[in-house]
Parts: sequence; structure tokens; C-alpha cells
Amino acid sequence: MDDREELSRRFEEQRPRLRAVAYRMLGSLAEAEDAVQEAWLRLDRAVNRTEQDPEAEPVENLAGWLTTTVGRICLNLLRSRERRREDALDAAVVEPAVGREAAPEQRPADPEQEALLADEVGLAMLVVLDTLTPAERFAFVLHDMFAVPFDDISPMMERTSASVRQLASRARRRVKGVTVVPQPDPDRRREVVSAYLTACRGGDFEALVTLLDPDVVIRADAAAGPTPHPISLSGARIVAKAALGSKERAQVTEEALVDGGYGLVMAPLGRIAVVLTFGFTEGPDARITGINVIGEPEQLRKLELGVLDLPEPSES
Repeated sequence: MDDREELSRRFEEQRPRLRAVAYRMLGSLAEAEDAVQEAWLRLDRAVNRTEQDPEAEPVENLAGWLTTTVGRICLNLLRSRERRREDALDAAVVEPAVGREAAPEQRPADPEQEALLADEVGLAMLVVLDTLTPAERFAFVLHDMFAVPFDDISPMMERTSASVRQLASRARRRVKGVTVVPQPDPDRRREVVSAYLTACRGGDFEALVTLLDPDVVIRADAAAGPTPHPISLSGARIVAKAALGSKERAQVTEEALVDGGYGLVMAPLGRIAVVLTFGFTEGPDARITGINVIGEPEQLRKLELGVLDLPEPSES
């Protein structure tokens, strides 16, 4: 096996982790694959440069070098995307390399694979990550999701470790969302929301009815409902039937914290589309009294979303 084949083999060993880093950074499998592709091209150039110039700095820690390289590529893309958003243009995409050698076993992104990745990361997490600034997202993903020490991240960002720590902390607060608003029987309310989603996914009409107050009301704005106009329905059996009409939507819906209460976020491939908020009766046998289905983009932007059960990060 020659040196290039060995380099390709070692790169392929790193590919799944690099793709995972890039996907969490960018929220798009196609962009993540292109970022990993660019990292391979830069690695190839770096190795060739070392072979031709004995004084060139060699790539000694391959995993660390590739993580740093992919991270910097993603940070530049996030910054470019942010600038384009400010200019009210479409989000940036990675241009494919032209006239350069492809990475070994390069495969195009496919919807099924992207759906699996989105499910692995969590739809609510992808939605909230997209609300962070590029610097916050970079620091949070590398440190909190991949345990990269702040001292290793700081040179990538050309910031001090203390500054990177602050960015990650600020991002963490936004990912967690506001503290759960004090309310009676919060565990029961979360249990009911979880059971509602399970029943919708499974098409369980009777289970839905048991979770709903007899006088429950569901309201959907024009962007979220099945008609071009807002709708309002009442009664447990009527609302349960309407909820089952969203069975397909339920497959790409996840529990989340919404303005301090328990709700649901529908986000195909991590792109927010609809949010559900709930009202409840009080007591240990709380039932749902109201469901608001929000799809209007302007209203969605006003919501503060958070991820439930976020693991605590390391201190390094």
C-alpha cells in the first residue's frame, strides 16, 4: 500500500466523525459533505507540500488537524450565511470543487441519510442551533457536543479561551430556552404532551380522546391549517380526529420547550415549520384544554424554543 492509499484509509476512518461535526455546524447534509470534501483536498495539499518542502509543517495529529480544518471551513460558511441573511438573500451553499480530485469514496447526500442524521441530532436541537450566531454555534457544537477543550477551540476562532467559554455558555442558555414557567404539576403536563405526540404518531384515536378535556379547542393559523384561513374546532372527539389528520406531520415532530412551557415542534430535517402550544386543566389528572397550532413565520420567530434534557457539558 502506498502513502496515498494509507492517507485515504486514515481519512475514511475520520469521515463519519467529521461529517457529524459539520452537520451539527451547518444543519445540511449536502453542505456537511462538501465541507468534509474540502478538508480532504486541503489535507492532500498539505501532505504534498510537506513531501516537496522538508521545512513545511507536517500533519502529525491527523484527527485534530481534520477537526480544526472542518471547523474553520464551517465557521466561514456560517459567517457567509449570516452576511447573506443580513442582505436578505438566500442562505449560502458550498460550491462543489471543480477540476480537483474528489475525496475517496465520495458519496452524494440523500434524503434518507439526512433524515437519519436529523433524528440522531434531534429536530428541536437543529432548530435551536439555527438561531445561534456563527461564533456561538461553533463554540457550542465543538465543546458541548464533541468535548473539544476550550483551549483547542480558541486558536481556531482567534479568541481567548475565556471568550470561547462565554460564547459556549451563552449558546447553552439559548439552547436550553427560558426556565420552565412555574405551573401546577409540570411533570404531568410534560407526560400529557409526550402521550399526545405518541398517540398522533400511532393513530390512536381513543388515547387522544382520553388526553383531551371534553371542551378542548384547537386553533390553527392560516399557515398551519389545512385551509388558507385560520380554523377553530372544539370538542374532544372532533379535535382528536383533526389531530389524527396530522399523523404524517407527527413523524417529524419532537417535544420541546416553547416560551417556558411544554410544546411540540414540527421540523422536517430540522427546518421549523409548525409549533404546537398547549393549555391544561389543573390537578394531577390534567387534560388538554387548548391547542394552538402556529405556522406563520412571523409568529414562529417570536417564540423562544429550548431543548429538553440537555446533558451537562464538561468544564474544560
